[in-house]
Amino acid sequence: MTDLTPKVKLSTIVREWGRIGVTGFGGPPAHIVLFRRLCVEERNWLSAREFEDAIVATNLLPGPASTQLAIFCAWRVRGRLGGLIGGVCFILPGLALILVLSVLFLAAHPPLWVLGAAGGAGACVPAVALTAALRLVEPGWRHVHERKAARIRWLIFILIGAVAAATLGAYLVVILVLGGLTELIILGGTNEKPITPSLAVLPVSVATAAVGGIAALSWVALKVGALSYGGGFVIIPLMQRDVVVTYHWMTGVQFLSAVALGQVTPGPVVQTVAVVGYAAAGIGGALLAALIAFAPSFCFVLGGASHFDRLRASERTQAFFRGAGAVVIGAIGGSALPLARELTHEWQFAILGLAVIWLVVIRRGIVTALISAGALGVIAVAAGAPH
Repeated sequence: MTDLTPKVKLSTIVREWGRIGVTGFGGPPAHIVLFRRLCVEERNWLSAREFEDAIVATNLLPGPASTQLAIFCAWRVRGRLGGLIGGVCFILPGLALILVLSVLFLAAHPPLWVLGAAGGAGACVPAVALTAALRLVEPGWRHVHERKAARIRWLIFILIGAVAAATLGAYLVVILVLGGLTELIILGGTNEKPITPSLAVLPVSVATAAVGGIAALSWVALKVGALSYGGGFVIIPLMQRDVVVTYHWMTGVQFLSAVALGQVTPGPVVQTVAVVGYAAAGIGGALLAALIAFAPSFCFVLGGASHFDRLRASERTQAFFRGAGAVVIGAIGGSALPLARELTHEWQFAILGLAVIWLVVIRRGIVTALISAGALGVIAVAAGAPH
């Protein structure tokens, strides 16, 4: 990557990154298209090769990849201040919208149509999780070494992740890191220093389980922001057990609605953590959770973007993420089971079946599925179905 940085006005970054934050429905694939169109095709701020390298490097980092791509592109055109402003402008529109929707969906006595929309969209979420995992398998498989042993090991990591998500949700982050370390140890034979997360954060999960409150919310948000490998969907297995079982901030049905809100609002999917924060501690909790979840992305990119080439070239780093990434794929798919168990009405299972056909069989869009499922939920409740 070149060190040349075109000087773009901060007002331009505010306008363009904010525009993508408003119109960026559809998750990371849509965000990549929008940033490529802006930075490569329309403005020529980055070369096509630089942009592709940025995608690879940000996908190697834990946390929301599309947010990190937004920060990186703004950093390239206006330095660290530009990166900070660009990242904030990309995040804020979706965050504001999801906070408004949180107040509506988590009200003590929401309107009937809100209950129907939440129940319908929530019924679609297990299919979304399964779809996300299946879509990660193919690119992940391409990056596994040709050796048979490596591919068998990769499939075992996926299985372990699926079982862990279905049974050990609170400790999934430990399994995830161990998967990465296992692949790293097997690689061996090099003096290269690995770029891996510190294991010092793992005991925090035990401490916060006892403390609860803001400390627990901070830990859940930190897991999402600093220890989530494989894209925004990994927030589902990372948060579900803590949110529903351990701390009882939400019911299982409300968590399904929170995940659906994160999918249908623009910007990064990780903003689901703000809904969790609102359920735990109101608007202050939502803002705190969002701040903690997104802060690592700013630190990773603004503090380490100049080292991205070394990150990409590091065999040991890639080995760690290969092992952790396989666990993540399994965990995302495995989370579909406990999510489906939260459904309580027959009409919701019917919507889930339709969602599986739409997403898995004919491979259509996730946002379309969630909106349609919400509409079907409204119709079902209006027709007298239980809610």
